Amino acid sequence: MGDYRNPIPTVDVIIELAGGIVLIERRNPPHGWALPGGFVDEGERLEAAAVREALEETGLTVVLQQLLHVYSDPARDPRQHTVSTVYIAQATGVPRGGDDALQAAVFPVDALPAPLCFDHGAIIADYVRFKQHGVRPALG
Repeated sequence: MGDYRNPIPTVDVIIELAGGIVLIERRNPPHGWALPGGFVDEGERLEAAAVREALEETGLTVVLQQLLHVYSDPARDPRQHTVSTVYIAQATGVPRGGDDALQAAVFPVDALPAPLCFDHGAIIADYVRFKQHGVRPALG
């Protein structure tokens, strides 16, 4: 039998709040700013993982609105091959960093902090195009 390695499922959440989106500053490497999200637990639905991760990292209870896209580039996470399902959500309240987030804050999409981790800059660009033109990212 061979040693089989498979991508790890993750979720990320674009939380719309107060005219911007919520980003977290990561406590663990890679350091920088990121969309709230994380690993899906065994036996957990993707949607439940997205709501859980958003709450753990931002203190916000989110309502998932729609699926933006699934991102699977093997190089998207420098730690390992992950496949992320990205949701758009809404919330009310004031974000605060929790779990593995040093802090959480709302940023206008045209004034994002740097550096952004993983492929989150590209994901946010896809989100902006979707909100402006109603077109989801292309497959492939």
